[in-house]
Amino acid sequence: MSQTHRKPIRNLAAASALPYLPFMAVLPILIHPDPRLKAKCETVTDFGADLTAFAENMLDTMYDAPGIGLAAPQVGLLKRVLVMDCAGKDAEPAPMVLVNPKIISASDEKSTYNEGCLSIPEQFDDIERPAEVTVTYQDVYGDEFTQDFAGLWATCIQHEIDHLDGKLFIDYLSRMKRGMITRKMEKLKRERAGGVA
Repeated sequence: MSQTHRKPIRNLAAASALPYLPFMAVLPILIHPDPRLKAKCETVTDFGADLTAFAENMLDTMYDAPGIGLAAPQVGLLKRVLVMDCAGKDAEPAPMVLVNPKIISASDEKSTYNEGCLSIPEQFDDIERPAEVTVTYQDVYGDEFTQDFAGLWATCIQHEIDHLDGKLFIDYLSRMKRGMITRKMEKLKRERAGGVA
């Protein structure tokens, strides 16, 4: 998620923060339209060093973009992994890695944020979602957690879980708006590939 207005939240699970790895890498981010962005991701069953390293690379990629959330399919891996950090600009970083996240409850109260997406650069629109959600997830070691999210954190985690289910924020928009944005992204991809705009 590329929304830039950040609102801090307290009491994040410290177990989700990974130890520093000295050899991190920035991964290429897929741009819409790409069939991998519309695929439903598989449950993670292997909790080992490869998952830890991949999660670190996702965080590095998210911060480099810069963004506040990133899901595994956005970097080409169709597994249920996401990273996020919605701490305020001047706050201490609060990186989270959530594996196999699942929303188990959502508030009736709604909130609207002007959302963007690292896979749909420079495109933003107001999206309404539940203001608070409760999520179960695992960390990179397979330990299980249940946590409540509110404000921007709730919006971000819903946005990223949508990615794991093959859904983009533009899917909440009208067919006309989706078509316009998709055509812009197709043009952008041609330009980046050196083709005719």
